[in-house]
Amino acid sequence: MDLKVHINDIHGSQMAAKINGNFTLDNHEFHFTAIAFGRIGGQNVGAKLSQTTETELKKLGYDVEEVIMNLQQNLLQGDLTLPEGLKRESFVDD
Repeated sequence: MDLKVHINDIHGSQMAAKINGNFTLDNHEFHFTAIAFGRIGGQNVGAKLSQTTETELKKLGYDVEEVIMNLQQNLLQGDLTLPEGLKRESFVDD
């Protein structure tokens, strides 16, 4: 699955942050929101898709749970692009 993630905006801190962005899957772009938590037990990300996005993914033949797992994995691993001016260091512990 070739999933590309782009972060539009992040609010919060290294402890907890709300993320909104888009991901591209086979030339189709979709919106997502996520909550990222750090510290106790390590990093954790919970991504959420709208019902409209989930329906569209199903129409295209994707397993929604698999897409969400891949999205969360990309977010955890830092496999994403950021808007100009936003640095990873502002929300990720190295």
